[in-house]
Amino acid sequence: MLLDTYGRVATDLRVSLTDRCNLRCTYCMPEEGLQWLAKPELLTDDEVVRLVRIAVTLLGVEEVRFTGGEPLLRPGLVGIVERCAALDPRPQLSLTTNGIGLERTADALREAGLDRVNVSLDTLDAGTFARMTRRKRHGDVLRGLAAARAAGLAPVKVNAVLMPGLNEDEAPDLLAWAIERNYELRFIEQMPLDAQHGWRREGMVTAGDILASLRTRFSLTPEGADSRGSAPAERWLVDGGPHRVGVIASVTRPFCRACDRTRLTADGQVRTCLFAREESDLRGALRSGAADEEIAELWRTAMRGKKAGSGLDDPSFLQPDRPMSSIGG
Repeated sequence: MLLDTYGRVATDLRVSLTDRCNLRCTYCMPEEGLQWLAKPELLTDDEVVRLVRIAVTLLGVEEVRFTGGEPLLRPGLVGIVERCAALDPRPQLSLTTNGIGLERTADALREAGLDRVNVSLDTLDAGTFARMTRRKRHGDVLRGLAAARAAGLAPVKVNAVLMPGLNEDEAPDLLAWAIERNYELRFIEQMPLDAQHGWRREGMVTAGDILASLRTRFSLTPEGADSRGSAPAERWLVDGGPHRVGVIASVTRPFCRACDRTRLTADGQVRTCLFAREESDLRGALRSGAADEEIAELWRTAMRGKKAGSGLDDPSFLQPDRPMSSIGG
């Protein structure tokens, strides 16, 4: 069990498979990209699977989400999914992706054992997409979403970040579009995890802004805390249901008290929070010949150091050195 000192139990593991990405989203990294991790620093496929096995069989993890960077850039992704799906007990397996390449891999991922996907799409306009991502790949994302739905990777969730002066007025259109295609839309507040450290609280589109915009066209009925559990998204029934929309308000409505997550970076570091400034090295233990139980105890120790909250409301808050692409979503 991964128990922290506040009584929270981590059953959800986020595994970053690479820090590389084929987009350059303005809220994530500079146009020229970043200095990527060298291949020897990355966990091998065998190391990833071993750590997932330890998490599932020794530490009580029930859900594994593969992230990046962009996880579809990991050559061994399908094999990693297949081996993790064969674990006993079998964890729920999901993937967070920008959708580029999903059109050609959705069927293989489903056959390997992937259960569902979250696809990032911030806009319905190809021109706005190019401005936000600095790449002309809007059509690839739309086709990837359709392929995921056809492959049965359901529910297909769409994650959208709204940015002032770019797409902040698109919330109602995005929701109407998602409902028409039976995607579940979730808006995510922009977080202070950009490589440029350009995030400013006063410049972000908040959960309140998003909900006000949605209510110009839809009626929203809150599902309530019982339905939410430890999920990061607050959810609302749209026009009485059955469709829902979620908002992840990490900045203005933190959900730290119910957090059930632990994170593993692509270079084998445990992080207890997206905004943590401390990491615990599992790669070194792996490569020095540590036994499974020794690695599990290192993980337990790391989780006992988890803080009560993200610290975003503290005037002394410092943004993590690693950006989102390096941490994993």
